[in-house]
Amino acid sequence: MAVDNQRVDNGGLILFLVIITVALGSIVSSFASALLWAGLAALLFQPLYQRLLRRWPGRSNTAALVTMLIITFAVVIPALIVASLVVDQAAGVYTQMRSGQINFAAYFQQVHDALPTRLQQLLDRSGLGSFDAAQSRISSALQGSVSTLASQALSIGRNAAAFLLAFGVGLYVTFFLVRDGSRIGPAIVRALPLDRGVADRLADKFVAVVRATIKGSGVVALVQGALGAITFWIVGLPAGLLWGVLMAIAALLPAVGPALIWVPVAIYLLAIGAIWQAAVVIASGVLVIGLADNILRPILVGRDTGIPDWLVLVTTLGGIELVGLSGIVIGPLVAALFITGWQILTEQRLDTAV
Repeated sequence: MAVDNQRVDNGGLILFLVIITVALGSIVSSFASALLWAGLAALLFQPLYQRLLRRWPGRSNTAALVTMLIITFAVVIPALIVASLVVDQAAGVYTQMRSGQINFAAYFQQVHDALPTRLQQLLDRSGLGSFDAAQSRISSALQGSVSTLASQALSIGRNAAAFLLAFGVGLYVTFFLVRDGSRIGPAIVRALPLDRGVADRLADKFVAVVRATIKGSGVVALVQGALGAITFWIVGLPAGLLWGVLMAIAALLPAVGPALIWVPVAIYLLAIGAIWQAAVVIASGVLVIGLADNILRPILVGRDTGIPDWLVLVTTLGGIELVGLSGIVIGPLVAALFITGWQILTEQRLDTAV
């Protein structure tokens, strides 16, 4: 009887925890993105905080405050400045499109006419012989991810007050997560209803993927985007910073990468007879932008996350479509935990069989 009562009590506690967790999630759902990035920033900058804390023993508030100042001036303010410049350039490109100064249909036709005859016939048979047809095909193929990215960017402008509120909440929460992260993280791992070894392994995978995605992929993407913007500025293309940001976003996608941006630009420059400009873009794309990934990623990441490139691509696009820009991190993270969880289950079953 005592055992049955204990099971009922445990079941009631688990039911209560599920209900209260769902309720809490619903309450803070408006700030889910801000809380996510606060947690990721605290995790990423925890080593910096620990280094400052060793310099100022017992002064955790001071060390956390200095860490927040570094985050603000090294990351937040530059990101806001770049974002404002990109918005200005995007508005300028949109105005030029509306006025007819930029005519993508004419550009597409120039590229089409410059292609070999057999390739032109192939495009015509596939329904891509005109700009309108190509635009329709490409739009339908990229509708999910691109429309989500655009809506996220536009929502910031339309809901400036809500954005500033979420931004302030994120910074505020980051301070406490940086200061108390060394206690919160282990406490969460201990509270998980899992074997301690399994919980520790999942936690290690979580940290590895976050580090690889933000410190590795994120920084590499920013470097490649910056190199692309400089390249486009050298060859005289308008809105170079805007294209550089698009290249940085494309760099987050394995098997696609920055080539998604610079290859069409190089083809267009060749089609209009801008030979040296096209040569510069191709040389930069292959020798500079392409090699940046091979050089920087091993230095920044240091170890493999164990996720196949095709799965990273699919989960990143799916994550962006589901939760917006936060899907850049959430998608690969879910994939990594999925793989790790099944690996642990397989190992346990093999051990049981033996």
